[in-house]
Amino acid sequence: MLKTLLSSHTGRIYVYLTNEDICKRFLQDAEKEGFTFTDGTNPTQKHTSDIIALNQDATINYVGFVGRVAFQAANRIGNQPLVKIDYWEFLKQSE
Repeated sequence: MLKTLLSSHTGRIYVYLTNEDICKRFLQDAEKEGFTFTDGTNPTQKHTSDIIALNQDATINYVGFVGRVAFQAANRIGNQPLVKIDYWEFLKQSE
């Protein structure tokens, strides 16, 4: 599923996770698809968050302060479009 997001969108992908349970599901799904954090750690070994970036090299990362501001107010990060995915809505549409 997550690799589908990567192939169907161009730009920087930020995934919004509405609550801890949705984030845990995202982390499990990411791990099942072979994603790791940029430091090589498996997703389920890290803490939950409300916004996580999905990268083209099959890694994920937390977003910092600037990423959070961009999520709220921007449509681009640098020269790339910012794609915002609500994971709960994505799951409902995928099932």
